[in-house]
Amino acid sequence: MTEEKTIRFEIYRQDDLDSTPYFEEFEIPYRANMNVISALMEIRRNPFNKKGEKTTPVAWDMGCLEEVCGACSMVINGTPRQSCTALVDQLEQPIRLEPMKTFPVVRDLMVDRSRMFDSLKKVKAWIPIDGTYDLGPGPRMPEKRRQWAYELSKCMTCGVCLEACPNVNSKSNFIGPAPLSQVRLFNAHPTGAMNKNERLNALMGDGGLGDCGNSQNCVQACPKGIPLTTSIAALNRDTNLQMFRNFFGSDSEV
Repeated sequence: MTEEKTIRFEIYRQDDLDSTPYFEEFEIPYRANMNVISALMEIRRNPFNKKGEKTTPVAWDMGCLEEVCGACSMVINGTPRQSCTALVDQLEQPIRLEPMKTFPVVRDLMVDRSRMFDSLKKVKAWIPIDGTYDLGPGPRMPEKRRQWAYELSKCMTCGVCLEACPNVNSKSNFIGPAPLSQVRLFNAHPTGAMNKNERLNALMGDGGLGDCGNSQNCVQACPKGIPLTTSIAALNRDTNLQMFRNFFGSDSEV
């Protein structure tokens, strides 16, 4: 008889933020075309570790399972990525699963991404519309601008770019690449441009653009291929122009 093929996992376990973390090994039957999420579901259905000891089910986040929601981000074999598109057949075993260390651990592979969402609030990453009444059709964007804006709009706030960035850590207030790119996106919108100065001034403060070390890790890690470093370069120009406008008191656009 042939030996049954299995998949081996080393999973980072932590009950809460203050408890001592440890790695626990699991081994599950192999199935073709499994991704990391389906493997975690198998472990949850039968929560026994490699030693045969019953343990608590592994906790992790997930949503769409189509690399759209960004919820299932984790570090897989040392690389931050989406676990729904991480195919077991393409990973070296044992497969090592860890939470993103940029964010506080809630439990096991679950993290609190409030830092990123607070940064999006700080830079006003939305299009403010006053009132709920019918304003009629909005201003149109030129097709060329709409095409590159669409690329920026693919951001799913997964946090992978923040995990890959060496300047985003517990000792820094740097808001990270994702909020920076969103500033460029919303400033390019005909209605969002009304708050362009507010967003640029937010980037010129503590934790803003000046804290970017230009390591370019973010653009390599982004699962959506968003041109993050291009946005950062464009924002460097925009904030310099905004600085001159602030200094000379000009309300005109440069």
